[in-house]
Amino acid sequence: MVDVEATGPCPGLYSMTELGAVVVEEPLARTFYAKLRLIEGTALDKDATRVMGYDPATFSDWPDPQGEMRRFGEWLDGLGKRPMFVSDNPGFDFQFVNYYFWKFCGRNPFGHSSTNLGSLYKGAAGDMYQSFKHLRVTPHTHNPVDDAMGNAEAMIAIAKRFGIRGILPSEPKSV
Repeated sequence: MVDVEATGPCPGLYSMTELGAVVVEEPLARTFYAKLRLIEGTALDKDATRVMGYDPATFSDWPDPQGEMRRFGEWLDGLGKRPMFVSDNPGFDFQFVNYYFWKFCGRNPFGHSSTNLGSLYKGAAGDMYQSFKHLRVTPHTHNPVDDAMGNAEAMIAIAKRFGIRGILPSEPKSV
C-alpha cells in the first residue's frame, strides 16, 4: 500500500515531498518512509503545501530524491517478490512514484500497473457508491505512512469480509 504527498497535482511540474508504504500483511509492521527534496524548477501549490502542514522552506533540507528512490527500490526488492502497487488514489500516487522511479532509477519495480483500493471495495460490495474509508483504523493525517497504514487496514478488512484471495500472504492459493 503506497501513499504520497506532493506540492501539486502532477509530476514534472510539481514535486513529490513524502512517500510512505506498508506491506499488506498481518501484523502491519513493514513500512517505508522518505522525505524528498523538491526537484529544481518545480512549482508549489499553496493549497497542497498547506494540507501537508509544512513551510516550503523546509523542503530544501530534505534528502535528495534520487537517493531516496533508490532506497525505496532496494526496500521493495528486499520483499522477495514483485510488489503490487495499491493505493487509495493511484491516479495521483502512481503517477508520482512511476515518474520518480524512471527519472531517478531507470526502472519501476511495480511495473506499469496499479490497483485502486476504492474500486476493489466497490466491486466487492457490488455498489459503485460505497466507500471503504470507514474501515480504516489509523486516522488519515496526510503523513503518508499513516495514510498507507489506514488503507492497508481497510484492505485486510475487505479481504476478510468478502473472502478475497491473494491479499494476505497466509491465505491458501486457489488452483
